[in-house]
Amino acid sequence: MTTTTAPAITAEAQGWFSKAENWLDARGKGAWIAAMVLGFIFFWPVGLALLAYMIWSKRMFNGSCSSRRTAHRGHKFHTSGNSAFDAYKADTLRRLEDEQEAFESFLNRLREAKDKQEFDQFMDDRKSAADAETA
Repeated sequence: MTTTTAPAITAEAQGWFSKAENWLDARGKGAWIAAMVLGFIFFWPVGLALLAYMIWSKRMFNGSCSSRRTAHRGHKFHTSGNSAFDAYKADTLRRLEDEQEAFESFLNRLREAKDKQEFDQFMDDRKSAADAETA
């Protein structure tokens, strides 16, 4: 049984579009956005086409800050070879994560208290308006 593999495409065999796509990919999302903005400035259909291509190819939404932040949580770090430093680093990272969680829960409680206060004020205003109508 013989298997055939597709020949590797060399840089010379690629078209200008593939070369441009690879060049922009190597420079990241900022390069794509800059190309799109320049496309809108010089000739708006080019910018619109780049925007459509970025959305269609999922280049626009391939990562967010929150996913990067949660990916680091619980991530094992590489050892430095110094066990005392590694222990200190692990303790400090754990402490910082605990502080971050405590601060986020504090902010949630603060938002809930503000929402409750605004809702209570709304209900009091509604009740006083209803009492004024009946009187």
